[in-house]
Amino acid sequence: MDIGVLFLGGAKRVSFARRLMSAAGELGHTLRIFSYEIEKDVPISEVGEVIVGLRCGDPAIISHLEETVYKHDIRIVLPFIDPAVEIASRLSEICPGLFIPVSSPELCRKMFDKVEADRLFRLHEIPVPRRFMPGEHYPQIWKPRTGSASQGIIVVKRSSELPVEDSDKYLIQEYIVDAKEYTVDCYIGADGKILSVVPRLRLATAGGEVTKTVTVSDTDLITLSEKVLSSLEFRGAVTLQFLRDSDGRTLLMEVNPRLGGGVVASIAAGSRVPEMILKEALGIPVSRVTDWKPDTFISRYMQEVVFHNFNLNT
Repeated sequence: MDIGVLFLGGAKRVSFARRLMSAAGELGHTLRIFSYEIEKDVPISEVGEVIVGLRCGDPAIISHLEETVYKHDIRIVLPFIDPAVEIASRLSEICPGLFIPVSSPELCRKMFDKVEADRLFRLHEIPVPRRFMPGEHYPQIWKPRTGSASQGIIVVKRSSELPVEDSDKYLIQEYIVDAKEYTVDCYIGADGKILSVVPRLRLATAGGEVTKTVTVSDTDLITLSEKVLSSLEFRGAVTLQFLRDSDGRTLLMEVNPRLGGGVVASIAAGSRVPEMILKEALGIPVSRVTDWKPDTFISRYMQEVVFHNFNLNT
């Protein structure tokens, strides 16, 4: 069977696309990869077709995506950037024939508002960093309520450094020095069954994305991740971010209800997430994976994609 897959904001997800195509081949199918972008000359064109579309904030984007889905006979839609997640979730409600492994629009909206997410985590007794008022405790970290990739974050170490910005636009928490950062790549089936939970230690980042990471066998992280996933009723691909401080506290920092950029590490370790996505889309039963390999290390690098006859005016 020939399967059309549409990435939303998957401009750089060449490695994941190739793994998805490989998984399809093992299942006896072929994939047609498309990616919905705001410009055409992006790396994903190495393995698929770029569809130049609208920005996520455009009111017409849902109707344009509907047209795109029908025009290219799309069967699976996968969001890769934060603004596209809620759009994908809304699209799944109006296009029931599509397979879009995402959580509900309401839950997605809460996860992309750090204050609302923090309230929800506390409601379900999930350990998170202590929350403060401006100047209540130092050092403290100010995180913009919305946004991603660590943009706009302010670390305040003394009263003279207190921002003049409206504090209501930030989540203000304790700033934890020398903490270890962990990501947990998860996949939850449409029926709510947790199918894959793979923790990894973040070793290096650039521009908010991990560049070096290694999978780790950590029972506490897995157990806490399962509590988060089941308590909040997530679906599809979910990326959890944790900190572990020098006292051994493991604290949830945020949840991105989508595939993370470093998910290739957990896939290389044996999480089989691409296979799970395809099987669910095809109605094939999926079993939980627990035999993934810890100590699987990846180091990401830049690679050039060449475009001839490039026009600066388009």
